[in-house]
Amino acid sequence: MRIAVVDKERCRPEKCDLVCIKFCPMVRTRKEAIRLGDDGKAYVSELLCSGCGICVRKCPYDALRIVNLPDELESDHIHRFGPNQFTLYRLPVPRADTVIGLLGRNAIGKSTVLNILSGNLIPNLGNHVDPPTKEEIVERFSGLLLHDYFENLYENGSKVVYKPQYVDQIPKVVEGRVGEVLEARDERGVIDELSEALEIGHLFDRELDILSGGELQRVAIAATISRDAETYLLDEPSSHLDIYQRIRVAQVIRGLLAHGKNVVVAEHDLAVLDYLSDDIFVLYGEPNVYGIVSNVHGVREGINIYINGYIPDENVRFRDQPIIFHVKPPTSGTGRSRPLIEWTQLQKAYDEFSLTIEAGHIGVGEVVGILGKNGIGKTTFVRILAGVESADEGAILAGEVRVSYKPQYLSGTIEGNVEEVLRRAAGEKFLESWFSAEVIEPLHVRHMLEKEVDVLSGGELQRVAIAECLSRDADIYLLDEPSAYLDVEERLAVARAIRRITKMNGVTAFVVEHDIVAQDFIADSLMVFHGEAGRTGYGGTPMKLEEGMNTFLRDMDITFRRDGDTKRPRVNKEASRLDKEQKRTGRYYYV
Repeated sequence: MRIAVVDKERCRPEKCDLVCIKFCPMVRTRKEAIRLGDDGKAYVSELLCSGCGICVRKCPYDALRIVNLPDELESDHIHRFGPNQFTLYRLPVPRADTVIGLLGRNAIGKSTVLNILSGNLIPNLGNHVDPPTKEEIVERFSGLLLHDYFENLYENGSKVVYKPQYVDQIPKVVEGRVGEVLEARDERGVIDELSEALEIGHLFDRELDILSGGELQRVAIAATISRDAETYLLDEPSSHLDIYQRIRVAQVIRGLLAHGKNVVVAEHDLAVLDYLSDDIFVLYGEPNVYGIVSNVHGVREGINIYINGYIPDENVRFRDQPIIFHVKPPTSGTGRSRPLIEWTQLQKAYDEFSLTIEAGHIGVGEVVGILGKNGIGKTTFVRILAGVESADEGAILAGEVRVSYKPQYLSGTIEGNVEEVLRRAAGEKFLESWFSAEVIEPLHVRHMLEKEVDVLSGGELQRVAIAECLSRDADIYLLDEPSAYLDVEERLAVARAIRRITKMNGVTAFVVEHDIVAQDFIADSLMVFHGEAGRTGYGGTPMKLEEGMNTFLRDMDITFRRDGDTKRPRVNKEASRLDKEQKRTGRYYYV
């Protein structure tokens, strides 16, 4: 079975002189394996295409994909968006009293799965020309568990609620004050309980359109869970949230199981997904081309399968190399050899917020992780280091150092196409082979070089901004929430790139990050912030990784262990034997 995908954004026949058509060997047989459609873009006939791949290699804009798949997948075809567009194979089956986790790369089909299960998208079973009716879809899955699900969804009025991925779009379709919106959706009479658990009571008098991303996320989760439904679908519920809020959200979602609900969650934070889920479906394939849903696995096995890149029960390898976590020994000190930057105690005050940073210093070649709640000054500290803001009291003692800064919010900060952005930042380095090997390839930006920045998705824009930051000649790199909008592989690729460039060039990096797994992967030392969001913040001096993690996790009252096989950090279940033992000994972070 062969599928073809043409990226309409990249396809530019007016600039490439139609090399895909000219070099297609089927032209000599007078058969149009590739043609121009009514929209002026290329289309590939999957019946006539021989799968030679010449057009893929010749296309100067990387717009074509020709993929061969096993014929047996044809019977598992769930949905195709159109000719030469993304296609999905297989579906997970929601189950009562179980949280199902979906784990996979961006653009691999997780949101498509949730939209189909919610009823927002009717699956066409691969037939986009003459799609089946709902009755035919129910009949198609006769004898399977999906038959009962679709029968309940389409014919028996089973209620499903869905929290979308992009919560920043909610104010465009929903208006009003937070309290009014939530009370109108509170079908279970739990809004008071949810407002306390999610800490959103103080938002009730605010309009939706003035909320931050994290506030919108928590309000959206409350609005979803307060509905009375059989199935709850949540797409990336941890985005925009700090680690405290992520754990609380996970606890709230798991609370649905006490009422016999079905829950399906798509999530990129491995620690949260591990803590939240009972079973895992891994989605693999080729982003923007096709996605395949694996068989169901237990949560530990499923996440380890994803990390290893191999599914034993299907004998499928979907990644060449496993993701390797190294158990780092405690570092002997912070910046003992040669301090690159020092600061005295810093004070910064606004109308209703005050920040204090304890005096500290950092040496060359270190990656400093910054952990803490939202709204307690982490970004303010980074902006002071970057010179964007100045402290009211205290000083940065850094001498003549060069700083490269990637802010938290990227809208309007980058202009031009991606190649122009990186050439401006890197200068002559852009053409050097090491730059391609250390920045372009690891961050997966090569295929975006021709694209304008203003048409990039959130994840693409994030990777370009990180690449731009790391391209500059600098002594200190400052990266504020670099994992936002990125999938697991992209997060760890970013972490690896930051570490390699920091160590290779003997420079320093400060990384604000809420993903504990990514922070564990990247940091040599930690600065832990605590305080009251929006009122007071206190930043401690840099500490050894183990000491910093213990301090941070003690404040959260959760413990971590390491997986015996992959060495990845895992959250201990509350009140489990390990949780009690580690709390008793004070080792909240297990090295």
